[in-house]
Amino acid sequence: MTEKMNPTTDDFAAMFESSAAAGAMKEGQVIPATVIGIENENVLVDIGLKTEGRIPTKEFALEDEQPKAGDIIDVYLDRIENALGDAVLSRDKARREERWIKLERSFAKEEPVKGAISGRVKGGFTVDLGGVNAFLPGSQVDIRPVRDVGPLMGEIQPFAILKLDRTRGNIVVSRRAILEESRAEQRAEIVSDMKEGDVRTGIVKNITDYGAFVDLGGIDGLLHVTDMSWKRINHPSQVVEVGQEVEVQIVKINPETQRISLGMKQLGSDPWDGIDSRYPVGARLKGQVTNITDYGAFVELEDGVEGLIHVSEMSWTKKNVHPGKILSTTQEVDVEVLDVDSDKRRISLGLKQTMDNPWNAFIAEHPVGSEIEGEVRGITEFGLFVGLGPDLDGMVHINDIAWDKSGEQAIEGFTKGDMVKARVLDVDIDKERISLGIKQLSGDPIAAPADGSTGLKRGSIVTCTVTEITSGGVEVEFGSPAMKSFIRRSDLSRDRADQRPERFAVGDKVDAKILTVDRGSRRVTLSIKALEIAEEADAVAQYGSADAGASLGDILGAALASSSVGKPDAKAETKPEPKAKAAAPAAGDAKAMDERGRLAAPQGDADDLKQIKGVGPAFEKKLHEAGIFHFWQIAALSEAQVSELEEELSFQGRMERDGWKAQAEEFMNQA
Repeated sequence: MTEKMNPTTDDFAAMFESSAAAGAMKEGQVIPATVIGIENENVLVDIGLKTEGRIPTKEFALEDEQPKAGDIIDVYLDRIENALGDAVLSRDKARREERWIKLERSFAKEEPVKGAISGRVKGGFTVDLGGVNAFLPGSQVDIRPVRDVGPLMGEIQPFAILKLDRTRGNIVVSRRAILEESRAEQRAEIVSDMKEGDVRTGIVKNITDYGAFVDLGGIDGLLHVTDMSWKRINHPSQVVEVGQEVEVQIVKINPETQRISLGMKQLGSDPWDGIDSRYPVGARLKGQVTNITDYGAFVELEDGVEGLIHVSEMSWTKKNVHPGKILSTTQEVDVEVLDVDSDKRRISLGLKQTMDNPWNAFIAEHPVGSEIEGEVRGITEFGLFVGLGPDLDGMVHINDIAWDKSGEQAIEGFTKGDMVKARVLDVDIDKERISLGIKQLSGDPIAAPADGSTGLKRGSIVTCTVTEITSGGVEVEFGSPAMKSFIRRSDLSRDRADQRPERFAVGDKVDAKILTVDRGSRRVTLSIKALEIAEEADAVAQYGSADAGASLGDILGAALASSSVGKPDAKAETKPEPKAKAAAPAAGDAKAMDERGRLAAPQGDADDLKQIKGVGPAFEKKLHEAGIFHFWQIAALSEAQVSELEEELSFQGRMERDGWKAQAEEFMNQA
């Protein structure tokens, strides 16, 4: 008793070591413990602390053997001392820690672990990995979607660890990875016995939109829809069904992915062999419409051979119309072969080529220049569309509606539904266009006459009607259809005193001479003054005398007197006497001009041809040789005489092009 109350140095040392060991313990560790005994459904264990620890016996329910006194077991130190001064221990947590360590090792080595599917959660299932729960996503249960997982519940089987986070207690596993690995080994063994070109028998396992999967005895191959038949197939179910036994040929084997492509059509002959000789371009055939798309219709010519009728080759007249409104599936049609491309396995067909071309029929019945009548079917900013039958339209451009109005003004006079007459201007069969003209029915009033007769051309005399009077001149109309022109104030008379617009009245009839005709801008320049000058020049040519002192007034008087012969009712018009012409003929200088306006020698001293721009020494000499010595001679020449003189001197239009006659007339005005 005294010894116990007085411990030795060794006893103190043992107690110190025991106290130090107890101090080294930390909460959250797995430590060894010695079983002391079982008391009141608790297992008493000694872990080297002041008091024993207690662990509920239910935590040992999963143990193979129940603990007994003296056994050393691993326990989890949850807390060193609770409120009662007892250590809080757990066998379950100790086993879990052990399992985590093993799982971490398996994850690091990429080894599978054993487990059992224990329950269902959102997005997948829970798997018990021996005390540690893991998550199994629904997509990782099997290689293919599994509808019923019942047979797999509670069954111990291998899983691959995809993700492990011990801190968060998160583990993701996969059953599919194990199956794929096993399957890959089997596939590799089966594929090694196969080669491209082999013919095998298989069972259709599954059908998709793009083909069917065929079981070749442990490995599946894909039979693509394009390899089922040489003919067009909309869906694989048209050829095969699930469970059907089919004979297929191995088309391709991918050694890396171990994927096998199969074919059924390869077992038969290719109908495209020799297609060029069987379907030459231009041949007309019969076929059946098998499919209609937005861009055309497919026509089966024979089993496995189809051609395309493009929407542009379906009708001569119906444009921008869906092919389904022209053709229907299963319809039998006549087609013409337009093109054959055996390499691309394409045949272009035409439907409209088997029908009469309405453009050829139209031009045969209505040649260019003929007159037609039709209804205005449409009005656009650039013209009128006129119906020429049930399928054809012709267009009247805005510039071909009227001669005397702008296109915008002319088109305003038409409404949809109006019946109009027009002339056929052009028919372009290739572009499928018919050009019409309304104004061409009356002829172009500004066009030069083709037969050389008098008409609207430079130098012609026209009778005009005054339509408007302005301070700068008068506006007139002439011709049929009526054309408008403006006579400037300076062109109203030769005499300056009579160049007054107010001396005219609206409705007056006046004669004027055409100075210029611009067919591009459709403008005609008129002059009363030029007409008076031309009349005076003609009078000089016809009634002039070589006698000295003959004045221009005397000559004009003779002309007026001659024009009144036989016309007693003609009213004499009082005109101011014109000025004497410069360089008037002197007595005895030469004979008067002949009927062609030529002189034998110059009249007077002035040799005034040099005043005309463009007349050089060479041209002047030629004009002298032809009897032309003065500019007033050129002013008096008619159009026919000018042409005759140009041809005689080989001027080739020089006088007309350089305006010699106009210059001469201007000099006459200034004289």
